[in-house]
Amino acid sequence: MPFWDLQKQLGIDVDSWLLRQSMPQPHRQAGLCHAFEREWVECGHGLGQTRARRECQLEYEDFMECMQRTKLAQRLRIILEQRDRLIKQGKYTPPAFHMGQEEPRP
Repeated sequence: MPFWDLQKQLGIDVDSWLLRQSMPQPHRQAGLCHAFEREWVECGHGLGQTRARRECQLEYEDFMECMQRTKLAQRLRIILEQRDRLIKQGKYTPPAFHMGQEEPRP
């Protein structure tokens, strides 16, 4: 801890400003990916950029997946392609409400 805490004296908080999920959130609830970001920052703290990139790769990938959902979108695309393939082969018939047909109302 520095002798003069310049951030506190000036009334700024650069640390939380640099972190995406640590910003003040509505209704004072933590951001969705706050835990992943915190793990990534704690892992890389004090290691230096070169070592942190190598040693904290798993934490960074978890954080990026939480933020961007790329693996989830890829899985969903594969599932939909498989469903379309099964429909084309005639092995699967989707329910009527999936085809845009509503059930008759009484």
